[in-house]
Amino acid sequence: MAERATRVSSVAPAYLLLTLTALLWAGNAVSSRWAPGHVSPQVITTLRWAVACTALAPFAARRLVAEWPLLRPHWLRILLMGGLGYTAFNCLFYAAGVHTGAVNLALFQGAIPVLVILLNRVAYRVPVTLGQMLGVVLTLIGAGIAATHGDWSVLTRLDFNRGDVLVFGACLLYAGYTIFLPTRPKVTALAFFAAMAIAAFVTSLPPLAVEWATGHAVWPGLAGWAMVAFVGLGPSLLAQLFFMRGVELIGPNRAGLFVNLVPIFGAGLAVLLVGEPFGATQAVALALVLGGIACAERLKPAPAAAATPEAAYSQTRTRRM
Repeated sequence: MAERATRVSSVAPAYLLLTLTALLWAGNAVSSRWAPGHVSPQVITTLRWAVACTALAPFAARRLVAEWPLLRPHWLRILLMGGLGYTAFNCLFYAAGVHTGAVNLALFQGAIPVLVILLNRVAYRVPVTLGQMLGVVLTLIGAGIAATHGDWSVLTRLDFNRGDVLVFGACLLYAGYTIFLPTRPKVTALAFFAAMAIAAFVTSLPPLAVEWATGHAVWPGLAGWAMVAFVGLGPSLLAQLFFMRGVELIGPNRAGLFVNLVPIFGAGLAVLLVGEPFGATQAVALALVLGGIACAERLKPAPAAAATPEAAYSQTRTRRM
């Protein structure tokens, strides 16, 4: 009993941090739904990373400078990963909030782990089990129900909600960013995250200039600045730091399971804070997404040589040489 109590107490901080991480990421979906009219997509994307970089500077500046010689040869990859995984993802995500609900935004985020499985198979030929394929099918059906709002005739007309298309594209980009993470430079997580945050801010400036030049920029008032502060300090900064610490405490595989809480928290926050309806269609979509994720996470392929992104990446480079 004493040994079991010790194990529970040792992982409790990780469980708390990772649960807060999922809650903060779910809050980003609600913020994207609230943002229209208060702050435009490109403005909030740029400002959130400006806030995150400013808050991160006192903690990461010294380490970033010390590890810059290791990061510098990979500057183009860091710029692309920050530009696609952070900037483009958030630009599309906030733009989607103009056209679709927070429930759908959260549900589509739940499909990211399954999209990672598919992209890992395409890019690195990582084995996929029958259980994982079942998870892919269930999750995609759930996402399809969310995208069609239960009206399957949409598929014959190809008349999808623009916001659902945008958020699905955002999730594809983030899944692509995720599968490249194992090939990142061998530096500390804090230094790498600081470099990525700077890359996200830099790459957000051109889209902001376009939005401003076309007259679509909406600069924040009091409510808008509150949203900027939340997404900059919460989902952009604290959630990332909490997640990194959670991974250190219990490992990446167990920590990754907590991402599955995002669609649950997101749907709940959308109903409680935004007042969105949650009926049978949304419940079925949520159940399928969570069921698919459960299949994909619990029924993984056995470890094998060159079955990981790191190994596959190394073999790919060898073949190209």
